Amino acid sequence: MPVELTLSAGTLYAFLLVLARVSGALVFVPLPGLRSVVEPARAALAAAFTLALAGRWPAVDASAVSAGTLLVWAAAEAALGIAIGVSVAIVLECFGLAAQVLGMQAGYAFASTIDPNSEADSGVLLVFAQLMGGLLFFALGLDRELLRLFARTLETIPAGSYALGRASAESMIRLASMLFAYGVRLALPVVALLLMVDVALALLGRLNQQLQLLSLAFPLKMLAALLLLAWSAPVFPRILLEFAGHAFAAARRMSGI
Repeated sequence: MPVELTLSAGTLYAFLLVLARVSGALVFVPLPGLRSVVEPARAALAAAFTLALAGRWPAVDASAVSAGTLLVWAAAEAALGIAIGVSVAIVLECFGLAAQVLGMQAGYAFASTIDPNSEADSGVLLVFAQLMGGLLFFALGLDRELLRLFARTLETIPAGSYALGRASAESMIRLASMLFAYGVRLALPVVALLLMVDVALALLGRLNQQLQLLSLAFPLKMLAALLLLAWSAPVFPRILLEFAGHAFAAARRMSGI
């Protein structure tokens, strides 16, 4: 017996609105290797996220929707998705900020490679920090928290009703200011150690001016930074979870949850 699969216009509009919200977030969420994949794969990922939220799609009356109304609603949905995506991107950017602070001090900035996210030349330590942040994003279950946040926003914010107000802007600015605090918090122990290494090398240079300190400084500082980073690595997930808690709280405030 043949089966006909029909899709109502209201369901199609709901799918497009949720897709606009999810796509706006995925533009800014720095998933590992997302920028290097082909466009159809990224579109399929956004569609898969949208289908995962099928149970929370809004009910849209197709008879009351015009082309202009649909366009305004899609712009509002994309604005909400961008606000959530930027909040998540700020969380992972703290690792990049810490790597930028450490890269020059430890000597890793002199070696560059291709960054899979930006497809540009970046320091080795920066690329490693971004990849580690992306892996921790999935290992700590933050991707599931992102889906839960989208599900909550679909319940509390009707289609096309989001507007970026003063409270949302203040939450975003406050979250961006916390980025520097957490980035320095990650980098400060290594920076302090490298400062002590510099002081020790300076004292050695005063005691014996025949020492080739330039040839000793690079491997010593790189090795010291690598050892301290490896020793403090178990602390990184806790710091990321703490910062992610602030980021998702800010995203909920911007979403009116």
